[in-house]
Amino acid sequence: MTVAKQPPSAQLTDDQQTAALALSLLDLTSLNDTDTEASIRALCEQAQSIDADGHRYRVAAICIYPRFIPFARGVLDELGLYDVRIATVANFPHGRSDIDSAVKDTKACVAYGADEVDVVLPYQALLNGDERIVANLVTACKQACGTSAQLKVILETGELKSAAMIAKASDIAIAAGADFIKTSTGKVAVNATPEAARTMLERIQAQPRAVGFKPAGGVKSIADVAQYFELVRNTVGDDKLSPSYFRFGASSLLATLRQVLNIQEASDSASNSASKEGY
Repeated sequence: MTVAKQPPSAQLTDDQQTAALALSLLDLTSLNDTDTEASIRALCEQAQSIDADGHRYRVAAICIYPRFIPFARGVLDELGLYDVRIATVANFPHGRSDIDSAVKDTKACVAYGADEVDVVLPYQALLNGDERIVANLVTACKQACGTSAQLKVILETGELKSAAMIAKASDIAIAAGADFIKTSTGKVAVNATPEAARTMLERIQAQPRAVGFKPAGGVKSIADVAQYFELVRNTVGDDKLSPSYFRFGASSLLATLRQVLNIQEASDSASNSASKEGY
């Protein structure tokens, strides 16, 4: 297994240290109806970035539709990126209330070989006051993941809107077994915001067990990244800024991070990289 060679932090500016950490926490995403094996290969090649001095930076995971998981795992292994995880989605993007369908989706994700399954919470049911079906769906999907995959629950905070509703969704998801709670699908008008993040992190901090957090969509600049890092440090603590407890879902952020780190190519294989829809 190839170990990424990273520069000592003393050699990096403050912005570069922020960018390097953010890159290691990124879920590089392509969830487009037009995805093909060629576009997924290009995504996998972007999972590793190499600067002019040969220092390597890797993302935490790629997030793709289930049918591409076996192909993507093969490409990542071919590139020596054995430690890059593969995430996928279930009950996506609308967050239906059909538990059987959500469980079927989740089981299929696990069967394809997903390391992580991002399940959309039935947020409309929650808005309608049906907390029971929300809790039951998350519980059932957690059981479907078993020990094979982590469960990341997408709250769709832009649709929940109020801090009180976001807090309620966070508590229900965590109590039902979520390993991570995540802001957004990237398919609605409002995605991650610092306000929603603060509410979610406060609810995580109040829990008896460690739970991860993922802001998804709308994170575009080093200033945005630094703001989220500060929120994490001020709530759950600096030690939670690791791939096990924090991720960014913002593929468009990759170009910004590479620019700050003076990286031209995303992988050992020079390739023409297409713009990806991220969240």
